[in-house]
Amino acid sequence: MDRPPDMILTGGAVHTMDARGTVAEAVAVTNGRIAAVGRAADIRSLAGARTETVDLAGRMLIPGFTDAHVHPVAGGMERMRCDLTGAFSAEDCLTAIKAYADAHPEAAWILGGGWSMPSFPGGTPTAELLDTVLPDRPALLHNRDHHGAWANSVALARAGIDAATPDPSDGRIERDATGKPTGTLHEGAVGLVEAVIPPPTENEVYAGLLEGQRYLHSFGITAWQDAIVGEELTGLDSFTTYTAAVERGELTAKVVGALWWERGRGTEQLEAFTRKRAAAHGNFRCGTVKIMQDGVVENFSAAMLEDYLDAAGRPSGNRGHSFFPAEDLRHFVTAADAAGFQVHFHAIGDRAVRECLDAVEAARTANGPNDLRHHISHIQVIHPDDIARFAALGVAANAQMLWACMEPQMRDLTLPFLGEPRSSWQYPFASLVRSGARLVCGSDWPVSSPDPIAAIHTGVNRTGVPEYAGQEVDPEPLLPHEALPLDVALAAYTSGSAWINHDETDTGSIEAGKAADLAVVSADLFALPAGALHEAHVDMTLVDGRVVYERA
Repeated sequence: MDRPPDMILTGGAVHTMDARGTVAEAVAVTNGRIAAVGRAADIRSLAGARTETVDLAGRMLIPGFTDAHVHPVAGGMERMRCDLTGAFSAEDCLTAIKAYADAHPEAAWILGGGWSMPSFPGGTPTAELLDTVLPDRPALLHNRDHHGAWANSVALARAGIDAATPDPSDGRIERDATGKPTGTLHEGAVGLVEAVIPPPTENEVYAGLLEGQRYLHSFGITAWQDAIVGEELTGLDSFTTYTAAVERGELTAKVVGALWWERGRGTEQLEAFTRKRAAAHGNFRCGTVKIMQDGVVENFSAAMLEDYLDAAGRPSGNRGHSFFPAEDLRHFVTAADAAGFQVHFHAIGDRAVRECLDAVEAARTANGPNDLRHHISHIQVIHPDDIARFAALGVAANAQMLWACMEPQMRDLTLPFLGEPRSSWQYPFASLVRSGARLVCGSDWPVSSPDPIAAIHTGVNRTGVPEYAGQEVDPEPLLPHEALPLDVALAAYTSGSAWINHDETDTGSIEAGKAADLAVVSADLFALPAGALHEAHVDMTLVDGRVVYERA
């Protein structure tokens, strides 16, 4: 070591998450890099007159988390709008909406979201209900999973949506017995209202990125893969938002952007993607494309191999939506793979998962093996025949562990309509790991909390956490045989997700020479009872050795 370290962190368990599972006592940081890892006495002996010492005081030091599937710009904007993520009943939602509207009389539209589907009968709130607090201003409020939205009567009228309006090919308008729209819009139908909303300003979108980054850093997240870079979620191309943040020196996280593959278009998009890949710079890279293949189970738009059941338990005739025909998907993925792009899929239903695996298989057959590290996010329902195909094809499983629990949405809007055996195929994390698949983790925030510790708690226990559920936790675990050991779950959110971003040589573990991307956790997770993991929190986050978050 040429000079004394700038910082030493000592006095707690250092879980390095390296390949050997090393647990050390202290870390030295010099010029933003990890200079040494080892015994406390050895590391302390390196200190100089200007070395800052951080006393871990029995806390845990780990690599910074990498969120492999998140929407920071949209999440940040939602936090600055009418944020309903803390509302867990219809009454709570209406109270929050009225309070926001009263506080923002200048807002021409009331925008935001985060409402929970179980708060409303059938998961579908009505315009009539929203009209009780917003009778004269248009409102569009996305639900928590962002696959649907709640509009009031003024918004429906502005968009010209009435009984004669047909459902778009990629969505559905919720209607009453007479065909009149009731106020809930699913998937592509949300776009009918979004088309008449004035787009946000560049400053609003930029502020959303900074707020999203601030919030993610508070959970120990130092890097992420933005799962939709484009206009889809924000109304403006967030590619320019990220590049502006790089140029202003305000993007502190390490970011991979997944460029949005538009429906209704084909491989001609790759030309623009290639230009963006070349233009991205600094700690923002764009070597990934995002393909959303289906919707979600709760509104019956996830693509299934067999029919959903109806309320009486009979086949309904509906198998959900594949947003791209299987043949087109194979063609698109083969072309993207040949152009050197990683493909990041959204697939919830077993048919969508199979179609994505088939597409990667077609690319492998046409182009041969490579190290692009394609991955499928969400993986809620996987047919048992497809489990082993992840490892065989080199496709990573991108898990949102926080969803793998019993809660009202699972009990009321999922299990009755999947039936058996499909209900027992959900979130098969342990089966994927046993089969040799790479497991990486993301949050899908703002769909759900970005807190990796809460997600790890659920991955280990297969039960929810009160902070997320907003209610008593259901003690019954969801398919407990699919629970993960703590070390596997933690590795998936650190070294695993760094690997999916092609960053494993620079971050994801605490090893000499790597970037000092670190998180200080309030307690050693490995010393806590499994049921108490969610009680821990992040006290400090460092990126390149610089503190970007510190708990007051």
